[in-house]
Amino acid sequence: MKLDITFALFFGNRGFFPESLVASAKEEMIRAVHSAGFSHIMPGNDFTRYGAVETFAEGKKYAAFLENNKGKFDGVILCLPNFGDENGAVYALKDAGVPVLIQAYPDEIGKMDFNSRRDAFCGKFSIMDLFVQFGVSFSSYMPHVAHPLSEDFSRQLKSFGAVCRTVKQMKNLRIGAIGARTTAFKSIRYDELALQKSRIDIETLDLSEILLRVKSIGTDHPGFKERKNHLLSKSNWRNVPSDAIETHTKLSLVFDEVIHEYSLDAVSIRCWIELEKEIHIAPCVLIGDLNERGIAAACELDICNTVAMQILKAASGAPAALLDWNNNYGSCADKCILFHCGPVAFSLMAGTGEIVDHPMFAKTLGPGKGWGPNTGRIKPTPMTFMSVKTVNGKIHFYTGEGDFTDDNIEKEFFGCAGVAHIENLQKKLLRIGQSGYRHHVSVCPAWVAEAVREASTRYLGFTETILE
Repeated sequence: MKLDITFALFFGNRGFFPESLVASAKEEMIRAVHSAGFSHIMPGNDFTRYGAVETFAEGKKYAAFLENNKGKFDGVILCLPNFGDENGAVYALKDAGVPVLIQAYPDEIGKMDFNSRRDAFCGKFSIMDLFVQFGVSFSSYMPHVAHPLSEDFSRQLKSFGAVCRTVKQMKNLRIGAIGARTTAFKSIRYDELALQKSRIDIETLDLSEILLRVKSIGTDHPGFKERKNHLLSKSNWRNVPSDAIETHTKLSLVFDEVIHEYSLDAVSIRCWIELEKEIHIAPCVLIGDLNERGIAAACELDICNTVAMQILKAASGAPAALLDWNNNYGSCADKCILFHCGPVAFSLMAGTGEIVDHPMFAKTLGPGKGWGPNTGRIKPTPMTFMSVKTVNGKIHFYTGEGDFTDDNIEKEFFGCAGVAHIENLQKKLLRIGQSGYRHHVSVCPAWVAEAVREASTRYLGFTETILE
């Protein structure tokens, strides 16, 4: 699921300092970018003096280079082999329209004479200052200076790549709200206009249209057999009646139809109780399948956490899942059980799940009315969590990291669940509740909170709720 990321490389210069350092910086930065699995573009060496940017005129020339290559790069790396020039940099990049990483070379003890000293440590502040004055968003990491071929910069570059993937996937995001808000859950209400301000477009579809489409599809549909075999290969359906398997196949095809017709990037689905009443299935496993196929999909029409899922998916390059903050784990203060009925992507599960009749619907509607939860366990993995809400026309979020452990959950526990270990969990839970976030939380199988935070606050304009 990882997207290819290409960086436009920018090299700054200031004539008082050794310009000979620019050539070696180009070689080293290109090595660093390619070693991390990314691509690059940059002007030729004859583009300006030394192929670097110093003056206002050279900055405008680099800006024209970016404009001519619009759509071919996802971020800019501003490299400072020496002090660099703030005016050339800001006029080159103020309209780049993508994330910008400012990297500065460290000086070396023993090479502090006038012909060798870089002073990029100082020059980085100068450029950051002017970027703030001009309102140009940028990224900078610790340590303040780092050689392109160092482990520090390798970590920074990978995090920045995740930021660029996230911003790229969030541009003009289109989410399908399939059905109305579940009546019993006022907690998942959202402000559509607040989302629109961040260029997140919501397309609403009535659930009746979905039901009509399902009933209009026959087993002779050209994609029916392939989709049925696909679903059967992903989980254990041994106890599921054949008519329920057919209905799942039809609903899966309908989801794909509306995603294509409305050009949707992600979906949130009203998963109960009409689907169970009318066609006698719960769409849990189908939601998990959408996530596995790279389409962020949430249940219970939680649009805000669909946004969180898209961000986590982009940052990690892996499927995200929507879960409940559901149970304490005995007396372990820093552990809890995260759960949902079974909409978890197959690759996040420990082994093959089993499709069951949803016990909650069996209780309220009678047996056989809710086939679809993919019951199993979430495999041990590093984990980043996130949730989103809208308040007074703005988007707020929290994020953090933890681990899914291999701690046991008794086999009688329904649904797809995992034990999460999160440091200072009780303080975080208190803050989450007092800040008015919902009981849902989105997770992905990687530690990417730094990139999530950077992308969300610096480039997407969200406001973070600090959990501790």
